[in-house]
Amino acid sequence: MHNLVANLVIIYLIFINSSPSLAFDFAPEIGDLAPNFQLEGINKSIKSKKEWTLNDFKGKWIVLYFYPKDFTSGCTLEAKGFTELKKNFSKLNAEIIGISADNQDSHKSFCSQKSINYTLLSDPNGTISKKYGSWIPPFSDRNTFLISPENKISYRWISVLPINHAKEVLNVLRKKI
Repeated sequence: MHNLVANLVIIYLIFINSSPSLAFDFAPEIGDLAPNFQLEGINKSIKSKKEWTLNDFKGKWIVLYFYPKDFTSGCTLEAKGFTELKKNFSKLNAEIIGISADNQDSHKSFCSQKSINYTLLSDPNGTISKKYGSWIPPFSDRNTFLISPENKISYRWISVLPINHAKEVLNVLRKKI
């Protein structure tokens, strides 16, 4: 009888009473310091700059979004949403940064053909995507992080749906300011 009770307690503790901390969510939590990055990329407005770090955006809000692949329908929809609202984000002291595994040539073509007006960074091995819990080899997962001017995660969206996502991020940013 003691073995039965002991086994039931063990089963309860392991399977039934599992807390959220045991979940496989490796993304930084709200309030965490944002993981630093150093990645090559492009920005049509700053043609001379080839490499970016988190410190390049010091004192600003950052919308850091990860996406799977340039030119795919969902990624294009998401990118264009941020492009259309770029001025609204700028008025709120916010920079938009997109990260994918695509190389700089792909990003350059993507920005030119789709009129993307913010920074796109290349993370070909998923090094930074992994730090943000946003890597499903060989692509970045569609996650977004709102980073405060103090470099803390202020809000996060995991497994984003691209339609109206930029508007949703803008609305959250407005509430945070």
